[in-house]
Amino acid sequence: MKRKTDVRYLTELGLLTALVLIMAYTPLGYLKTPWGVEITFIVIPVAIGSILLGPAAGGFLGLVFGLTSFFQCFGTSPLGAVLLGLSPFGTFFCCVVNRVLVGILPGLLYRLLRRYDRTKVAGIAVCCFLTPVLNTLLYIVGNWLIFSQAWLDIAANSYGYTGAGGLGLLGFMLSLVAVNGLAEAAACLVLGTSVCKALQKTIYREGVRSR
Repeated sequence: MKRKTDVRYLTELGLLTALVLIMAYTPLGYLKTPWGVEITFIVIPVAIGSILLGPAAGGFLGLVFGLTSFFQCFGTSPLGAVLLGLSPFGTFFCCVVNRVLVGILPGLLYRLLRRYDRTKVAGIAVCCFLTPVLNTLLYIVGNWLIFSQAWLDIAANSYGYTGAGGLGLLGFMLSLVAVNGLAEAAACLVLGTSVCKALQKTIYREGVRSR
């Protein structure tokens, strides 16, 4: 029985990994906006994997997501190329390390929430909503901590920002992605919750728990 479960676990993890890769290298994963910031939908399979398969699987999916994001800094993403030139290590941290946390934390939170969730859906919905929010917050805060001077120059030259650095700059950076973050959170809330519930009713029936 355990071997059968392990095969299913690896198969489902492989399918979600393939989905992350497909979304990363096709228009399915990113929606470009006129103001230069991208809306990311890759967090949806990451959230699903973290909730259904557990935080370890979520961390792996976050790693794959982060590596695809980091590879885009070598030419596909103009902003990423600029940050890569300033600090390869800092860029790797913002793109990869943060995304691993984005994959792990929802799974851990769901393990806690499902103990008290009598509706069997509220915990999933909360974790699906928070996954893209966490992705946005960690990425922006990481950029603010590591590339504050670069972002101060970008904000002044491209967006007419006239303030100083510090928390004011952080607030301005978050405002640039506020609409994007809400769009990502809404999409993950609807799609992620629906997929998780559908799979729980079919593959993950009562008595079969995520890792």
